[in-house]
Amino acid sequence: MRLAYAPYILKFRNPAGTSRGVLTEKPTFFIKVYDENDHSRFGIGECSVFPGLSPEADGRFGYKLVELLANIALGVETDLSGYSSIRFGLEQALRDYAGGCRHIYYPSVFTRGEGSIEINGLVWMGDFDEMIERIDEKVKLGFRCIKLKIGAIDWSKELNMIEYIRNRYSDSTLQIRVDANGAFTMDNALPRLKRLADLGVHSIEQPIPAGMPELMAFLCQISPLKIALDESLIGISAIESKAALLDEVAPSYIILKPSLCGGFSGAEEWIRLAEERGIGWWITSALESNVGLNALAQWTATLNTSIPQGLGTGNLYTNNFECPLRLVSDHLNYDPSKTIDNDIYSKLDWRD
Repeated sequence: MRLAYAPYILKFRNPAGTSRGVLTEKPTFFIKVYDENDHSRFGIGECSVFPGLSPEADGRFGYKLVELLANIALGVETDLSGYSSIRFGLEQALRDYAGGCRHIYYPSVFTRGEGSIEINGLVWMGDFDEMIERIDEKVKLGFRCIKLKIGAIDWSKELNMIEYIRNRYSDSTLQIRVDANGAFTMDNALPRLKRLADLGVHSIEQPIPAGMPELMAFLCQISPLKIALDESLIGISAIESKAALLDEVAPSYIILKPSLCGGFSGAEEWIRLAEERGIGWWITSALESNVGLNALAQWTATLNTSIPQGLGTGNLYTNNFECPLRLVSDHLNYDPSKTIDNDIYSKLDWRD
């Protein structure tokens, strides 16, 4: 068995506003493991690296891929503890290869077309009018849970927007989750959390920046609104460190992005530790292409989730890949009749 990798630049259909700026493109890497005697037989995965967020998104990333390539050929294990996105992609490629190279990573009722995954509707940052329009569009499509990215425009305008939503849709009709991406400070966090709680917001992701566990623990203890950890999980790989963080902070939820928290195996470890402590969780995609999203959805479907998940729908990019995933109202479905033509991957710039 051999390995090859290919860089790829994903182009956003529309500029995507985040608390870290506006994105127009995103780099990613595809990897494939293949039979050296039959190059048409391969398993594919995506290393969805996220500049500015993934700790491994630096000059060493390419060297790590070359190291992995060489070690696969030699049959030697590679230490990927600090490379979540590469572990994420490698786990996909190996499962695809072992499963017959059909891009069925996690066989289940979902991949047989007999199940679906309820998801939230993500509303990207924008000005007031843009976000209101996007919210109304999500509700018309059938979403019963929306996630708002906040922290980019004036707080009073964001508050007005949430008040507008609540005036139109009750909390029994529409669940609101918000993601601050660490945009609050300890000086303003508590009054803002109280106001959000008064408006019937379900929860908030990462109200203050990562790396301040003592302050986050204090906030979780006194907050009237349920707090979820997101960026705080990134870069933590040792099980002892994971357990220590959950014990210290005691959040209501954790948000799991396998490409940022140790691949599928690392995320499953987080889930086990959270459940042992009575902490809730849900899965969120991290701007993967349809290659990574397909595998992520298949894995999520095996977890027997009961609340909306934060999975994308594949419509972000103009140069995405064909995929069996289909959105029906607020549920992600898998169409088993949709086959993926492997020839689409032959045009990538493979390096082996």
